[in-house]
This record gives sequence, structure tokens and C-alpha cells, in this order.
Amino acid sequence: MYLVLFGPPGAGKGTQAKRLEAACHLVQLSTGDMLRAEVASGSALGIKAKDIMEAGKLVPDELIVDMISSRIDDAEGEAGFILDGFPRTIPQARALDAMLDGKGLKLDRVIELRVDDEAMVERITGRFSCASCGANYHQKFNPTKVAGLCDACGGDRFDRRADDTMETVRARLKAYHDQTAPLISYFEKKGNLLSVDGMAAIDDVTRQIREALD
Repeated sequence: MYLVLFGPPGAGKGTQAKRLEAACHLVQLSTGDMLRAEVASGSALGIKAKDIMEAGKLVPDELIVDMISSRIDDAEGEAGFILDGFPRTIPQARALDAMLDGKGLKLDRVIELRVDDEAMVERITGRFSCASCGANYHQKFNPTKVAGLCDACGGDRFDRRADDTMETVRARLKAYHDQTAPLISYFEKKGNLLSVDGMAAIDDVTRQIREALD
């Protein structure tokens, strides 16, 4: 089974991808993680990507698709993969389709997590984590039991991502609507798009996805 999960920042793509990975024995392909791993390994692809990034440029779509292609080849014999965070544009989707076609493969399902923009702003800007153990919290939906102390390790220092500000989140959402949302009609025309309510509780979102796939 070959899947794509997409939706705006904070929709829960990573969480649902990990759950599908465990339940369906699929390989999660997060392009951000893969890119960092390639750079760290010093592979030919990693060296190219590092040179491009150090020059302050965006890694080209062709290089990302080559990286995914290589990872698929490495995972030969696995039950399939889940792409998390790619494609983000129609040209990327076309390049992905062409690469898969060359391997005799195709995307079985594209799962869209539908969410409300304002809820995403609140969800993202309120999250924080323990600086000591990495436990995740949210100031409204999942606060620490004792204010200022981590439930898991008792630590009293917490981190917030530098880009989790209201201005940055709104900019990321705008970029999503401008560049990624057009993929909805692209995949609808191919007949492999499934949409689920990403505003539901995490377990309910997982259930919706599993039911849609079944």
C-alpha cells in the first residue's frame, strides 16, 4: 500500500503516519527527516543537498524525488510506504507519479486531514515541550498537572519552537492554501483522494483513516 498524508501545519500528519506505520507495517517517509539523514550520512544525495542548502537555496524537487526513489528501493519487500510532507505542490505530485510509474507502482490513497485554520493557530502556538526529557504539552489542551513542572521527569525548563508564533503560523497556513491545497482537485481527478475530519480526537482520526482504507 502506497499512501500520502497531507494537510496544513499542525493537522497531525506525523502522529497519524506513525500510527499507520505501526498498524499496517508501512515505512514512514518524512522528507525532512530523510533529508537530514542523507546529509548526516555523507551520501552522494546528501552532499548535493548540503551544498544547495549551505548556498541558501531550496532543495530542488528532482533531488527530493530521487531521495524518495532511493528509499523505496531500500525498503523493497516492505508492505509499502506513507509519505508525510510530500508532495506539497502539483509539480511535485506529477514528478512523484512519474517516478512511481517508472517502478511499476502507483499511489493507492491520498488522505487529506481537513482542519480549521483558526483552530490550527491555537493548536500550534500553544504547544511546548520539556527541555529535559522532550515530553510534549499544550497550554490549553494538555497542560502539565503541576504548573511549571514536567509530569514525566519533574523538570522545570520548557521549550517552544521558534517558528510557533502567530505570525509565522499564519504565514505557513497561507503558503499551504496557495501551494498545497490545489492538490485536492489534482488527486480528486485521479480518484484516490480520501478526506477525514482532522479536528476530531486523535483516536477518532485514526479510526476514520483505517475505515477509509478498509
